[in-house]
Amino acid sequence: MAGEVATLVTEATPYMTAAAGAYGAAVLAKVRDDAADATVGLGRRLLQRVFGHHGEEEPLPEPLAELVAYPDDDDVLAALRLAIRRQLESDAAMLADIRTLLASAPTTTVTQHVRAGRDAYIAGRDMTINRPAE
Repeated sequence: MAGEVATLVTEATPYMTAAAGAYGAAVLAKVRDDAADATVGLGRRLLQRVFGHHGEEEPLPEPLAELVAYPDDDDVLAALRLAIRRQLESDAAMLADIRTLLASAPTTTVTQHVRAGRDAYIAGRDMTINRPAE
């Protein structure tokens, strides 16, 4: 089970960090924001499930407050993942809820348009390159 929990936490982390970055200290508030994109909205729901709902005036739990204060710090992110993992390992209902939320995660498609000079080709996984006729 520990491996599954670690995998779920790894999958959830990008959503959670996006929500923390978008909402800051208000990330656990009950206020609904219809303008939030699907990724940020899912991250907020994940965080609220793990840490509960808080009023905007209430302090955030320490690992989440640290992430809001230091969003680019890898050690802070690791501490948040560990705190979430411990919560999920101790609460089977929460683990099931997180699994369900992640299963409903939006799929995103990224389209990239690149114009390159002569003989410039870059390819990666699942890419098609169409070279214009000369």
